[in-house]
Amino acid sequence: MSVHEREAVLTAVKQDGRVLWDAPEELQSDREVVMAAVNQNPWILVYVSKELQSDREIVMTAVRKDGMILEYVSKELPWDREVVLAAVQSAGYALEYAPKELQSDHEVVMAAVNQNGFALRYASEELKADRKIVLAAVKRDRHALKHASDELHWDREILLASKST
Repeated sequence: MSVHEREAVLTAVKQDGRVLWDAPEELQSDREVVMAAVNQNPWILVYVSKELQSDREIVMTAVRKDGMILEYVSKELPWDREVVLAAVQSAGYALEYAPKELQSDHEVVMAAVNQNGFALRYASEELKADRKIVLAAVKRDRHALKHASDELHWDREILLASKST
């Protein structure tokens, strides 16, 4: 592979990450080329080598652009709290793909429901009973109330917040 060909592919994936699919195999494993492709289209991460799917910097780039990609990243990385936090800040629903211990993490769940109130659905039972989290969730999406614990269904402030969204 010539330097000129590599530079041409690098330039192309910066415009359209999907170009990586048709690139020579050695470039599909080139970290700089893959990073540029993922930066343009985070879903390219699904198609790169397992080694690069485990590259924390590449994964962080992808989840910051679209947190739902968390479902497809290497299973070693979802345990990384910072990766999960970045994912739910981008897409609250990514909480579904977080490990159970992070679905019980107050900061992670709060970030998820602040991005998308309905993400409360994927919170631990304990946090579905957390008044602050439920209030934040229903302020974003009144339908989140259906995932709150029974005792919070009749909380006056939460009911009022759910009626105003």
